[in-house]
Amino acid sequence: MDQSGLLFDWNQGNPDARAAAGPPGRLGEALVLDETLRDGIQSPSAVDPHIDDKVRLLHLMDELGIVKLDVGLPGAGAHQRAAVKRLCEEIRDAKLSIQATAACRTVISDIAPAAEVVQETGVPLEIYAFIGSSPIRQYAEEWDVSFIEKQSVDAIKFAVSQGLSVAYVTEDTTRSRPDQLRRLFLSAIEAGARRLCLCDTVGHSTPEGARALVQFALSVVKESGVEVGLDWHGHNDRGLSLANALAAGEAGCTRLHGCAAGIGERVGNTSSDQLLVNLKLVNHPLYGPKPMTRLVEYVQLAARVCGHQVPINYPLAGPDAFRTATGVHAAAIIKAQKKGDAWLADRVYSGVPAGEFGKEQEIEVGPMSGLSNVKHWLARRGHASDDALAKELLAKAKQFSHTLTEAEVTALLGELKAARA
Repeated sequence: MDQSGLLFDWNQGNPDARAAAGPPGRLGEALVLDETLRDGIQSPSAVDPHIDDKVRLLHLMDELGIVKLDVGLPGAGAHQRAAVKRLCEEIRDAKLSIQATAACRTVISDIAPAAEVVQETGVPLEIYAFIGSSPIRQYAEEWDVSFIEKQSVDAIKFAVSQGLSVAYVTEDTTRSRPDQLRRLFLSAIEAGARRLCLCDTVGHSTPEGARALVQFALSVVKESGVEVGLDWHGHNDRGLSLANALAAGEAGCTRLHGCAAGIGERVGNTSSDQLLVNLKLVNHPLYGPKPMTRLVEYVQLAARVCGHQVPINYPLAGPDAFRTATGVHAAAIIKAQKKGDAWLADRVYSGVPAGEFGKEQEIEVGPMSGLSNVKHWLARRGHASDDALAKELLAKAKQFSHTLTEAEVTALLGELKAARA
């Protein structure tokens, strides 16, 4: 079947204006950095997973094409340092492609343990050295920009002296003054930082704001004359973190941070799994062809071992993601399935094709169902076609206030059959 005319994609922009829109965005250059085992477990409801669970997550991330993993805070104490070392050893011994990063405050006592881990394991560890930069943070901490600059430069120079690559992280970048950011960015680059991480630490940004900040940072990088990459790290306080991350990627950030299931401080971080879904659906050079059938397993495992639950309506991994009991919706899916066209059935009532992520469309029976729901339910479970029985079963289902469980439909079916006997 020719599928080309079945979907018109407004995400590509107005076709009449497309030619005048200028060069396309650079989302295809953006790669995913996972923060689940650092910023994710800073959620007040999270638990720090057992190291064996961290290793399982590490392997799933590697399989999914996540290029970087924040393995933790080695300066936070012996337990965290040991976990960081174990994950680095696993990357080395299992010959994984994923690369390790570690978060450190801009203080030498945080960076020194990371350098020791590198020396002990031989595994490169990129340092994300962070410090608050916004005026509101400065006021609360009783800092000034000169103090922040000196702390940053001293820490970066020490890390570079230890052979570590450094990304400079300005917390609350999205509420920081451009003149001060320019000063801090240029000083950090001169000290040896080769990436800048733009942080929406409190979920303040909008997509427009994200693009503006990235464009500003790119102008500073150009001014420096040094090749420096940009990261985007966002939180979801306004419900915009995914949109912000995609906007930042389109504007020129080449690493987008996220956590599995969006866990993290307060309302959480950008969802790394939803980043992967969206990058796959725009045919990203890496993630487009990458098999994603284990993405749901990654989300569910991460949520469970971190002490969270995947919401029932969560995209892709939630129980309701591809489930319908509505008559009109189900009828369209069933008609597509009867055509023997899995591509069509996966898209006629779904913006995310279930089959590409190891799931399938589910047709249930409930008070909003039509006869096609019941017939489909019966056929999928090997029951002989019987229109009269299907109509009776639908009439019973209409008396409920909820979508019926498998056990409830089975019980009703048994009652109807017994009444006929």
